[in-house]
Amino acid sequence: MQGQYNPQYPQQQPPYDNDYDEQDNEDQYSEPDEPDDFYAGNAVASTYSVDQYAQQGSAATQSNRAPSPPPGPLLDHSHLRPGNQAALLSHERTLELYRANAKKTQDPDLQFEFAVFMIDASKSLPIPVETAGNVMEVERAQEKRDELIREATSLLKRLADRGHPASQYFLADCYANGIGTVKNKQDFDRAYPLFVLAAKHGHPDAAYRSGTCCENGWGCRRESAKALQFFRKAAAALHPGAMYRLGIAELNGELGLSKSPKEGVKWLKRSAEHATAEFPHALHELALLHERGIDNVLFVDYEYSTELLAQAAELGYAPSAYRLGECYEYGKMGCPQDPALSIHYYNIAAQQNHRDACFALTAWYLVGSPGVLPQSDTEAFLWAQKAADAGLAKAMYAVGYFLEVGIGTQPNARESTSYYKRAADLGDKRAAQRLRGGSNQPLHAGGGSAGAHAVLHRGPGEDSGGGGGGKNKDGKDCIIM
Repeated sequence: MQGQYNPQYPQQQPPYDNDYDEQDNEDQYSEPDEPDDFYAGNAVASTYSVDQYAQQGSAATQSNRAPSPPPGPLLDHSHLRPGNQAALLSHERTLELYRANAKKTQDPDLQFEFAVFMIDASKSLPIPVETAGNVMEVERAQEKRDELIREATSLLKRLADRGHPASQYFLADCYANGIGTVKNKQDFDRAYPLFVLAAKHGHPDAAYRSGTCCENGWGCRRESAKALQFFRKAAAALHPGAMYRLGIAELNGELGLSKSPKEGVKWLKRSAEHATAEFPHALHELALLHERGIDNVLFVDYEYSTELLAQAAELGYAPSAYRLGECYEYGKMGCPQDPALSIHYYNIAAQQNHRDACFALTAWYLVGSPGVLPQSDTEAFLWAQKAADAGLAKAMYAVGYFLEVGIGTQPNARESTSYYKRAADLGDKRAAQRLRGGSNQPLHAGGGSAGAHAVLHRGPGEDSGGGGGGKNKDGKDCIIM
């Protein structure tokens, strides 16, 4: 399972009753007292169809928050049609055109789009780096950003009060991410009831997020039974994250369920059929299960396992891409040894800061691959440094050695010692030995790239290894020190 939220503030028990009852008053939020510019005239207070929002929005993956607004093109702004010179308009002028267009309409969907646009714009507004001479400029930029967020959340509240499920969900998502909240802290006490309202209006993402709140006690009591109810509601709408969560719960006996591998695999298969870039996890989990098999439930099938990993990797899932990189490097799971494919999949994972994949590319760059990857000590050092900065101890040791000897970078004894100390603090024995002066000479005669291989500490037997290309020019595995 993936990691979970780590809220920045302690969750308080809400003073209200959050029981999930379809007969509850769905319009529990009173209308705002302040004048409503957007609803002057005929206020629209009905519940709107959410079919178009079923696939929209960011949702938690095993309680992992995804960014909001959702990845990819947010909205179609073509209806604005500000003119042929639109690309030359200033950011503020574009915003004013959008605001004028939104105020002319009573269409809640267009007003919702404008609110989302403002939230998105607030994230891209440039904030200068504060110096002694520009304090006022920084404050003005912050105020402009805060004002955009206030305007957007105010509009979202009005739409949410009138039963617009996409607004209820998006506003809850903002609160859950610390947008429009006090001191920009996550506020699940305000997010959870809005998730529940949107779920009652048939919003699958909201039902899933309500389930994660109930599972973890975010803004509500921790209740597995209620979490299951929400997950099943979302799964009935084919939400891949909810189906995956139910599958893991059945496999492991979580959320008050008895262990049932057969049911768990069924849910995972359903989730895999509807996998998206946001929820590719069932593909990866099924691949791992087919790699080892489950007695009387799932047979071992390496070919199908690698096919599932490839599907997940193409959706951008880093753990699957890294696993395939290993398979094609070492010839695991029936895969041929193929440098091009290995480097391709390591690259997919490394671009998402997968630290083992970054370290794998270090080894590939040290030796290169004819026609695939040019040899480059500089690239090897940079990828090792990226893996080290992500917390990989053996990468810290490698960077320390590169800095000590001068591989891909200028020698720097002080920086080298710093990386050795970081690696030793994480339990790397070789780094501790290096600090004690146990080896003051390069690890191989002549030093350079040939000597660097011994510091990589990689091999096909390391399931969690550093990945990528630990071979000499004859294609043989380098000796691990």
